[in-house]
Amino acid sequence: MQQSRFKLLKLWIWFQFPTVRSLSAEDLDRWLQDPTRTPPILLDVRTVPEFTVSHLKTAQRIDPIAPDWSHLPKHFAIVVYCSVGYRSARLAQQLQEQGFTNVQNLAGSIFQWANEGRSLYESNGKLARSVHPYNAQWGKLLKPELRATIGESIQTTT
Repeated sequence: MQQSRFKLLKLWIWFQFPTVRSLSAEDLDRWLQDPTRTPPILLDVRTVPEFTVSHLKTAQRIDPIAPDWSHLPKHFAIVVYCSVGYRSARLAQQLQEQGFTNVQNLAGSIFQWANEGRSLYESNGKLARSVHPYNAQWGKLLKPELRATIGESIQTTT
């Protein structure tokens, strides 16, 4: 059931942002492990509380509400991600509109990355074991053992 929800979600995101190229978690993982390729800039388009729980190893957090991309090179490979791919697809589209030429959205974003057993990191560089679920509904797309416990009300503000 979780797989079919993810497929429908990814299809819906593609329909919303048809000009945004996507990259699978498997392809990104291979790219990051290939010493012959320059790694992309990884942009995490989630809120501070989400990023604090876990993120991809070299990711930089970018504010999803008021992003500042002035420090980013326009022709460098950039991969954006969020929880499931919607916020990151929206930001990828904005980057394209600003003249960035090599932007890709991580399909399924950090939820898929984590569900496939790929490494997550805390801000201190240590391995993380969970992912911020964004909210109770979206969190159902994460394997139960990966859902961070955030308390009674999950904060998703910047």
